[in-house]
Amino acid sequence: MTATTSAPSRTSAASGRTRTLRTTMRSAWNDPAMPYYLISVLVLVTVALGLVFVLSSSAVKSLSRGNAPYDEFFGQAQFALIGLPLAFAVSRLPVDFLKKFAWVAYFGALGLQLTPFFLEPVTANGNIVGVILGPITFQPGEFAKVGLVLWLGAVLANKQHQLGKIRHLLVPVLGSALMIAAQLKTEDMGTSLVLVAIVAGSLFVAGVPLRIFAGLGVAALGVIAFLSTLGQTRLARIMAVFQPGEVDSQGVGWQLKQSLWALGTGGVSGVGLGGSRTKWLHLPEAHNDFILAVIGEELGLLGILLVLILFGLLMVGLTRIVTLHPNPFVKIATGAISAWVLFQAVVNIGMVIGVLPVIGIPLPLISTGGSSLIATLIAFGIVLAFARDLPGAKARINGRRGATRRSFALLARGRRAV
Repeated sequence: MTATTSAPSRTSAASGRTRTLRTTMRSAWNDPAMPYYLISVLVLVTVALGLVFVLSSSAVKSLSRGNAPYDEFFGQAQFALIGLPLAFAVSRLPVDFLKKFAWVAYFGALGLQLTPFFLEPVTANGNIVGVILGPITFQPGEFAKVGLVLWLGAVLANKQHQLGKIRHLLVPVLGSALMIAAQLKTEDMGTSLVLVAIVAGSLFVAGVPLRIFAGLGVAALGVIAFLSTLGQTRLARIMAVFQPGEVDSQGVGWQLKQSLWALGTGGVSGVGLGGSRTKWLHLPEAHNDFILAVIGEELGLLGILLVLILFGLLMVGLTRIVTLHPNPFVKIATGAISAWVLFQAVVNIGMVIGVLPVIGIPLPLISTGGSSLIATLIAFGIVLAFARDLPGAKARINGRRGATRRSFALLARGRRAV
């Protein structure tokens, strides 16, 4: 009798636990503060993962240059220590201030885009990849992304109910084209494509009619296809993807060959943290554009899946803001940042696994590069400002902080009493 009654009771207990779990998950999903905490934690985890693999992938190259093995790591850590407080500071700004600041951000970004023609540029493979300003070197194109995001959000939000007419799209389209043209003058196709993705994400979320959106998309693809045929290196990189047998594997195809070798060596679980062999000067830009290959070699398929999960959850948090926030400026700017991060991640992963041409796009928050890291963290600071402004979110966030402070105060009093 005991045996027959215990089985239903165990089933009932398991069913109760399942219902409790579902209720908890539903409550967490519907919590207005969920996007704020989700994005905050994911950004911190992704930056930490990036620092670990910048250290792992760059030590050999630093030694080969006669520097300390931790040189690149310390540099990237310094940029993280600059970018994270900046992101926090930006996250405290009111949404209205960010919208009013949009035109200032646009003209500031456009001014930065012109600095390579007035200041000493830094070149690599024929492209202008940075500018030297006194003791610092920075990439203007990275900060142009932030300015374009805010500006498009403000302009399209003001014209949201008029976007079915071409004349009302002239300002956002021509203003964006000017920013992209300035970037194209540096021969940096990768950053130019990210700017195009930002424009596409903004127009899509703003609700531009499909016929106009498709027409602009076809025109943009035509320009991109034309520009891709102008340089021999660009053509060779495209050929390396579609006709790898006809490309010099010791030249243009070398990076892709070494990247695929690294991923194949890693298998499912990897060779262990720090155990990569391709980073021993076999894989160029192992700590930058091809850092995912080192992650795949050292952590295997599981490491690649971890990166995909992190970016997937970031997209979930960003999508919740676009869905829940009533302010069109917030929706459009968040959609633009989503397009920026998603496009960079997809293209970088595609480059590493050999399904897209190598065009020099870093993996957001993970690849080395101070300008890229700081600009991306500022963008996420903007997103967190939007998340704090969700209906009901600010009260929940402040309430939890108050409860945490009271808990620490009680703990401190208890210790003094002991």
